[in-house]
Amino acid sequence: MENYTNSLMLQLEGLNFTRDLVYVIFFLFLTFYVVTMTLNLVFLILIIIDKNLHQPMYVLFCNLTVSDIIGGTEIFPRILSDILKPPSERLISYYECVVQAFITQWFSSTSHTVLMIMAFDRYVAICNPLRYSAIMTNKMILKLTVSAWGVPFIFVVVLIGLSVRLNRCRTLITNPYCDNASLFKLSCDSVVINNIYGLFYTVLLLVASVGCIVLTYGKIAMVCLTSKNKSLNRKALQTCSTHLVVYLIMSFSGFTVIALHRFPQYSDYRKITSLLFFIVPGSLNTIIYGVQSKEIRKFLLNMFKSNKVLPLKNRK
Repeated sequence: MENYTNSLMLQLEGLNFTRDLVYVIFFLFLTFYVVTMTLNLVFLILIIIDKNLHQPMYVLFCNLTVSDIIGGTEIFPRILSDILKPPSERLISYYECVVQAFITQWFSSTSHTVLMIMAFDRYVAICNPLRYSAIMTNKMILKLTVSAWGVPFIFVVVLIGLSVRLNRCRTLITNPYCDNASLFKLSCDSVVINNIYGLFYTVLLLVASVGCIVLTYGKIAMVCLTSKNKSLNRKALQTCSTHLVVYLIMSFSGFTVIALHRFPQYSDYRKITSLLFFIVPGSLNTIIYGVQSKEIRKFLLNMFKSNKVLPLKNRK
């Protein structure tokens, strides 16, 4: 018979480094966090204040920016705090752990669904350019946004609910932060239902996102191959390659974390990789879109010129 504790206080295993490396790692993660948050906030503010960026593509991308901000803010402040603490003091309440696990799973799911609705936007823009404004109305953008956040929300509520129902006989979270796997690993009950539903949801999400990307980009490729419009082909290549790179970075980061969960002997690599899932896509997304966007480059250039002209006027 198992010894159920159902303790309301849990211990995070966290990241373990030698004393010589603790402060180096702390400032390294702090730098990554500040850079990621700054890039996403700047991008979000640019889209809000510049009317030229009030286009469906950028409005939909705001969802990814907001998702990155929520995911990073939920994880990194506690990670930074725990790095400086001894392992015995890395404590988290069970309810806080549940909330963190929910936001973590929701964040990772919306990363897929937001890229799906962005792929749909690119499909309409390139394959139906004459009907683009009629299709991508404010109402349609709202529907796409609500579905990108609402559908994962419902699935993740069920996912976390299945883990919360279990009795707990352990108190150690073998991860730097709480996620769904960390929650049900605390239990000594049967987790067959959790594994079946988790596998179902993961497969459904991956099949839907990969299928959407393949379908939309396949049709876009067909249009480009049959079109003699070099300007259209160049624009399609520019926007679609950017979107595809962002999707591949996010997918590769996610797949690596999932794969390493199956190999307990590589737990240290899994911990680092799971944190990189929040850092790498979150920081690179804005850089990639910012570099390829003519509107954003133009806005930043004009802002730089205006700031450069003001000191000259003051001198006169």
